[in-house]
Amino acid sequence: MAAAVAAATHASESRFHVLAVDDNLVDRKLIERLLTTCSYQVTAVDSGNKALEFLGLLEDSVTALNSDPHEVEVDLIITDYWMPGMTGYDLLRKVKECRRDIPVVIMSSENEASRINMCLEEGAQEFLVKPVRQSDVTNLIKPRAFVKGGDDNGVVSPVYCSGVDDNRHGTATATETVISPPAER
Repeated sequence: MAAAVAAATHASESRFHVLAVDDNLVDRKLIERLLTTCSYQVTAVDSGNKALEFLGLLEDSVTALNSDPHEVEVDLIITDYWMPGMTGYDLLRKVKECRRDIPVVIMSSENEASRINMCLEEGAQEFLVKPVRQSDVTNLIKPRAFVKGGDDNGVVSPVYCSGVDDNRHGTATATETVISPPAER
């Protein structure tokens, strides 16, 4: 896994890096495919603990994969809500304790208003109801998407998803939620 961290760190210098977390193999492969179709760098793991380990934030790890949690550049975390061991909500809380700069998106097959509100109040950028579609992924980051490694003035380039338009229901998706870099303080 240390080699994966090194590769992810190097590759993330030029591509928007998404950490996808889902215990279900089919759902994890689906979200990974949707994200890679949009030319994002994707690291997929099957648990909240593995996500924290990848980020270098796992508290009880004897040897952290990464001594500096800021070495691994992740631009977005997208996680399932229900997972054994650690829920997506628990992962959200732990990430926000240490890395408030990383937006977190929660996914769930259950459309419960109280759960959605709880996640959003805790700092989730967005809550997606499964099954996640290409348009959901595209709308997360378009139209003001960012790719690291723009010009020397810190200007970043927009990312446009070349995937299939997934407007299956014949209605326009007008979601204005986008992920943008945190404001300088």
